[in-house]
Amino acid sequence: MKPAVRRQERRTARRPATTATAAPVADPARVARDLVAWYARAKRDLPWRGSRDAYRVWVSEIMLQQTQVDRVKDYFARFVGRFPTVESLAAAEEHEVLRLWEGLGYYRRARQLHAAARRVVAEHGGGFPRTAAGLRGLPGIGRYTAGAIASIAWGRREPIVEANSRRVIARLAGHDGRLDGPGGDEPIWRIAAALVPARQPGRFNQALMDLGAMVCTPEKPLCGTCPVARHCRALATGRVAEIPAAKRRRAVETIRETAVVVRRGPRVLVVRRGPGEWWEGLWDFPRLPGPARAALRRIGGMPAAKQPRTPPEQGTRATADGPLADLACAAATRIGRLAHSVTHHRIELDVVSCTAGAVGPPHARRRWVTAAGLARLAMTAPGRRIARIAAGANAAGASGDAGG
Repeated sequence: MKPAVRRQERRTARRPATTATAAPVADPARVARDLVAWYARAKRDLPWRGSRDAYRVWVSEIMLQQTQVDRVKDYFARFVGRFPTVESLAAAEEHEVLRLWEGLGYYRRARQLHAAARRVVAEHGGGFPRTAAGLRGLPGIGRYTAGAIASIAWGRREPIVEANSRRVIARLAGHDGRLDGPGGDEPIWRIAAALVPARQPGRFNQALMDLGAMVCTPEKPLCGTCPVARHCRALATGRVAEIPAAKRRRAVETIRETAVVVRRGPRVLVVRRGPGEWWEGLWDFPRLPGPARAALRRIGGMPAAKQPRTPPEQGTRATADGPLADLACAAATRIGRLAHSVTHHRIELDVVSCTAGAVGPPHARRRWVTAAGLARLAMTAPGRRIARIAAGANAAGASGDAGG
């Protein structure tokens, strides 16, 4: 047996056994009392906490999924300013919703939010279902969001488990089992259900999240100032740094693509992402697989005699069907480069510009727009960056023409 393996086995053998029972925290009532008292004096000042309106709670919780609180603040204010009620959201066009969501990421959330609003109005008369089970019947509302709405808006005794509360609960209970993978969260949900009090469940749930964000942080937690430190098994057994167990890291895949800024007079060509593509329903510039050199050959930006040999073009998850077909593009040049991430993919993106000799056939997912038109579209975040690169190249070209 290797020494490293023996050391790991000895460390594991010294750890107290962990069991995810229905109520692994010794005194749930005192934990709740201490935590809610701390929340009353230390809670974060967040714009959606001004009321217990179910609509505002719902919008904030959807926005907060996989997104930092500081980023959500401004988006939330703009969104509820434009759509102050579920009825106003239901009456909006999808592109309006996506435009306000632009830059927040995970656009499926916006489409499901819009679809759920229309269901609430059409099937529930504008009122949300009053139970967690009923809420989960709406698009985009899962176990956590349903529990958050039911507990915060209506005082239902419903547990919640998200990134911050998961960490707090795991440390309180000393639960060192893996939380990723199928069913990994189930023990935490059982512990959370046992902890949430009948009185002020919404405040308790928000306190859990604030404690995880402000005190019980992933690294260097402030255990000395924690209001529930005396109840924490991880602290008592010296395992705060080990709990919760680290997630398995997924490998990052790198993809090379080229975005093409096709110009025709004052307009540029944009394409709408189709079903199953990243950023479905949003507008972007046409993309081709592979780096700029391969793309320039395909659209006629390099003389045949100078075409070097390159590896086979890589596949892409972001091209429209024939986005450059029948446009007779010419005078293609590279104007920039950027990188962005999508889930576990890093996209390295060259940006080239060319001039179209034809408008091309009409297509529902293809549009010629001016700079003002771009500003009104719901675009991908990389698309906005590409537009800025194109505008800079255009300005530099105009300056060069004037100076010549």
